[in-house]
Amino acid sequence: MPRPKGSKNKAKKAAAGTDFQALIAEKQAEKETLAAEIAALQENIAALKEDLKTKNAALKAAEKAAAKLEQQQAAQEAARAEEAKKAELNETLQKLMASGMSAAEILEKLQ
Repeated sequence: MPRPKGSKNKAKKAAAGTDFQALIAEKQAEKETLAAEIAALQENIAALKEDLKTKNAALKAAEKAAAKLEQQQAAQEAARAEEAKKAELNETLQKLMASGMSAAEILEKLQ
């Protein structure tokens, strides 16, 4: 079967009764509404970016505060553990001295 001749991309002819002014006005109105929607979306994006920046700054501040509190808690727990060790050592020394051991004997046991 032979190929049909001619371009498939031919320009289509407009109908004789076509109102070009109405079509142009319609397309211009569509263009303006789309431009307005785009502008509104861009403003919304800008506002969301600013909101994101403030939220990120607040998040960083909260993370710093939490880390600082965790360090303070760890330091406090370490101090409590040290105090407990000292209290236990004092209690053991008191028991040894009460049992009649001399200070020299206690020092020998500690070494």
